[in-house]
Amino acid sequence: MAHVFVYGTLKTGQPNHRVLLEGAHGRAAFRGWGRTVEPYPLVIAGQRNVPRLLNLPGRGRRVAGEVYAVDEQMLRFLDEFEGCPDMYQRTRVTVAVEGAGETLQCFVYTTATYPPEWVHLPYHDDYDSQGEHGLRYSPR
Repeated sequence: MAHVFVYGTLKTGQPNHRVLLEGAHGRAAFRGWGRTVEPYPLVIAGQRNVPRLLNLPGRGRRVAGEVYAVDEQMLRFLDEFEGCPDMYQRTRVTVAVEGAGETLQCFVYTTATYPPEWVHLPYHDDYDSQGEHGLRYSPR
């Protein structure tokens, strides 16, 4: 089992969370809430207002999300779902798991190629598709 850190529309209560629950795509078991050890820029960008974690460790904020243990079938599904490697790239990040007193190495879907203006968008530390930012996510 691999650990995956989700920070956007795959989190509980967000528009795409259901794909983690559908057994047809493999297994995903919730391990806990966490926050990246290093700060990253989490921006909401593009015509569909998609949350994007820019692969710029050391900039931005410590990002909140959820950790899941996933099997190989789910990991392959998530790669496809996230448009990896074109839209997102699967990279590793260290996550501090809340209440567990531990850190985990997790896969996360980051964005390495993006328009330069995205670096200047507001940085968020906890994404919510219905948040005060007013940028409503538009599903595919």
